[in-house]
Amino acid sequence: MKQSIAELEGIINTYAPLLYKVSEPDFLLKSAPEKWSKKEILGHLVDSIQNNIRRFIVAQYEELPHIVYAQNFWVTAADYQQYDTNDLVALWALLNKHACVILKNIPAGVEKKECFTGTLHTIEWLAEDYNKHLLHHLHQVLNMEPVPYP
Repeated sequence: MKQSIAELEGIINTYAPLLYKVSEPDFLLKSAPEKWSKKEILGHLVDSIQNNIRRFIVAQYEELPHIVYAQNFWVTAADYQQYDTNDLVALWALLNKHACVILKNIPAGVEKKECFTGTLHTIEWLAEDYNKHLLHHLHQVLNMEPVPYP
């Protein structure tokens, strides 16, 4: 878990300043009407960390909690396209910092408890996978070398 936490802290520190530099027109552009804009992708990452925070906490005290989410519905419901960009970047950074605190507070051995997200995964696996998911989408938003994500 320590490696996942350190990696997430590094991602926040590296990528937050870069996100603040993305122009508003670039954030709003959609490659197709049915595709998410970069702003909506960042909003999706806000939704993703919110759901993972819930998983990280609930899996500690419930036996095999079932926590899934309809990502397209969440992005539409939040209307990220209209969200203030600086607020959205700040929200993303703060929620991820909050997740680091939660992960640091998980007692030894508890990271092996499981959560059902469509399939069963440990808290530890969810933290590692979230970082991969995060990098995949951040690289999309920032026009960086693609990071594959299954």
